[in-house]
Amino acid sequence: MTAAPRFRLAYIDWMRGLACVLMFQTHCYDSWLSGDARKTTFFMWSQLGGTLPAPLFLFLAGISFALVTDKLRQKSVPAGQIARTTIRRGAEILGLGLLFRLQEYVIAWGWSPWSDLLRVDILNTIGLSMMLMGVVCWIVLRLNSGSHTRLMLGVTAAAVGMSISLLSPLLWTSWRPRWLPWPIESYIDGVHNLGEPQSWLFPIFPWAAFAFIGLAVGFFLLSDQARKRGAATFILAGAAGVGLIYLGRWLDARPYQLYATDDFWHTSPNFLLIRIGLLLAILAAAYLWCRWGAGQWGFSPLIQLGQTSLLVYWVHIEFVYGRLSILPKRAVDVRTASFGLLAIFLSMVLLSVWRTRLKGRGAEALAWFYRPIKAS
Repeated sequence: MTAAPRFRLAYIDWMRGLACVLMFQTHCYDSWLSGDARKTTFFMWSQLGGTLPAPLFLFLAGISFALVTDKLRQKSVPAGQIARTTIRRGAEILGLGLLFRLQEYVIAWGWSPWSDLLRVDILNTIGLSMMLMGVVCWIVLRLNSGSHTRLMLGVTAAAVGMSISLLSPLLWTSWRPRWLPWPIESYIDGVHNLGEPQSWLFPIFPWAAFAFIGLAVGFFLLSDQARKRGAATFILAGAAGVGLIYLGRWLDARPYQLYATDDFWHTSPNFLLIRIGLLLAILAAAYLWCRWGAGQWGFSPLIQLGQTSLLVYWVHIEFVYGRLSILPKRAVDVRTASFGLLAIFLSMVLLSVWRTRLKGRGAEALAWFYRPIKAS
């Protein structure tokens, strides 16, 4: 990576902004489309696109975590202090996730069940994943502080990520920790209070795997060889991503499978490989688009959204799913919902610009929602 630090972070913000846009369209169509509209092929594809935002957010959290950890390590910050800094940031995100659930419960007072306070949502998982990554990095840094530290950090992160994926089908079925109280078990398998793991929640297994794979990719991108090769590194990552997609499909097509019960769309390691492949391909495309394409020509809505992704996530939910929904829920056609989506997109971009311009001008309240991680 030979580009300037500003550019190094631009493609990360662009990818985070892409995740925001995919999230907007998924939530808008899911909330507003009527029963007949939900039976269309259009709705099916819109929800298929909705399988990418959560992996993207977690994957990018891992990459950003690697950038921050490596920066602190280069400053000779002790391993314990690095761990405290990064784990504390993860705890802040987890706290925000719990606060968000409290806000949703209060706003929906009267028809929202109390159990929603303990729902395992994406912010909870990002925060916990960051705390777990902090612990893993601390262990590696304590055991290895030589010239191969980045390699050891990357290999360990990849091993932990794949281990989480391989354990997920078992922890959702035969190895379910039923002996735990459901609010704690839900962080492991997403059971909530419904007796069975729920596919719409974000438990550590398998979701934290994306964060650890992102952590491994981040340390790979920071290696001396990757820096020297520049754009070729990202092209190689994209090619590896395509290879993982085909590998995942090939493994899933084998007549003999590793697990007796395997939910391909939610816990299958094969599907994880496919999604990691997609993430690597998107990473390569985003880098090349921001470096040689129009990614940074003038004002970029995606980069802007990516810089304030937590804020726009927090706010847009109320205008799509909450009592402040700008359209009636489950009652409109695709055309009307698309106009609503455009309104949400434009309003979130304006909110993001407003927040950015107010930053540093006494807007501490807004700045509390999101503190960009600076890696350079």
